[in-house]
Amino acid sequence: MAATAIPAQSTRKERIAWYLYDFGNSAYAAVVLLAVYSAYFQGSVVGGAEGTKLWGYAVFVAMLVVAVISPFLGAIADYSGAKKRFLFFFTSQAVIFTGLLFFVVKGAVVMGMVFFILAEIGYRASQVFYNGFLPEIASTEDMGRIAGLGWAIGSAGGIVCLIIVLAMIMGSGGSNLMVRLSFVLTAVFFALAALPIFLWLPERAEKRKLPPGENYWAIAIKQLKNTISTAASFKEFLKFMIAFLIYNDGVIMALDFAAILGGVLFGIDQQGLILLMILVQITNVAGAYLFGWMVDRFGGKRTLILSILILILDVLWLYFATTPFQFYLIASVAGFAMAGIQSTSRTMVGMFSPPGRSAEFYGFFALTGRTSSFIGPAIFGWLAAMMTARSLNLGMGENLAEQGGHRVATLSIAAFLFVGMLILLWVDEKKAVAAAKAEVED
Repeated sequence: MAATAIPAQSTRKERIAWYLYDFGNSAYAAVVLLAVYSAYFQGSVVGGAEGTKLWGYAVFVAMLVVAVISPFLGAIADYSGAKKRFLFFFTSQAVIFTGLLFFVVKGAVVMGMVFFILAEIGYRASQVFYNGFLPEIASTEDMGRIAGLGWAIGSAGGIVCLIIVLAMIMGSGGSNLMVRLSFVLTAVFFALAALPIFLWLPERAEKRKLPPGENYWAIAIKQLKNTISTAASFKEFLKFMIAFLIYNDGVIMALDFAAILGGVLFGIDQQGLILLMILVQITNVAGAYLFGWMVDRFGGKRTLILSILILILDVLWLYFATTPFQFYLIASVAGFAMAGIQSTSRTMVGMFSPPGRSAEFYGFFALTGRTSSFIGPAIFGWLAAMMTARSLNLGMGENLAEQGGHRVATLSIAAFLFVGMLILLWVDEKKAVAAAKAEVED
């Protein structure tokens, strides 16, 4: 049975609501993942290479859970017309456990990992349903522009929240209490920015009636099986997912360990890391605008390859960098390139998805991304700890050993990006878009 097309028509108010959700969502990413909590957990809660390893394992667990549940929940949301309800549940989970990070103090390792894992699951799972609204508010022709604008506005949200957090921490002389209060602030910021999407953006997908004796979970399993069994009709989409499976791991690793690398390799303190991430968010806005424009003008594939190539070269530069100033430049370029990779990837999924099945395909997108994404951080954390231990056994000083271990681990980021880019070269973008349209016409 062919999917029913949903008119890609939306009001300005609905698009603003969609943009504002990213505005709040990015505050979580900026504070928890990038600038504050990752470095706080690694350096203050645990300490040393062990902190890096445990941080990688925490990300591993969160990504693994999302990888398992996303495709099923995406299919259920499509069938039941309930993307907003799922979005509300997981957004609430992310907000609540982000706020609870306030109670994580030095030595509270288990609490710090559990609360972060639950917040991260909420944050990552909510993106499946948030992204699922993109094909409902944008046509194929302007999807790149709207997705890029949403990414830029989201990055601006990260900047605003980081500036507030920086003022709090600087005003207190860098006290851990203010660091912990920043997590409460971030939770409130996220919640307030998310409200409009629940008030203004309607659920356009129609709820389908359950067949006699069926339930949504059984339907979701059947629908997921159908997606896999009919994959022959979406060969280009599947090739794209294989490429994404690999290069996205490099992006996730760069994001999750950015603050840790700044602290370990270059001795940048908490305030310096926040300033760094504000700079990264600014370049992220610029990247989102430019790459969003490039998608509409030159196509998604060309835009994506260029952004991946820039990030590969940037990571190689990081391996040889020796000064904090160089790291600031490297991070700025990374923010610019990652906006292109993430925003363009999200746009291409919308372009390759048959109308009416967006949440299902974004669930498959999330499954692919999280399947790889829980592997990369674990590898990075393990590699950094292993190389550090090896250097210590050879008699190297603790600081130099830790720096050397983390420097070697950065090469794994470049490896994932490079292999994913090679596979992306084999994707035929025009065929993928045509296959999605043919699904509706049939």
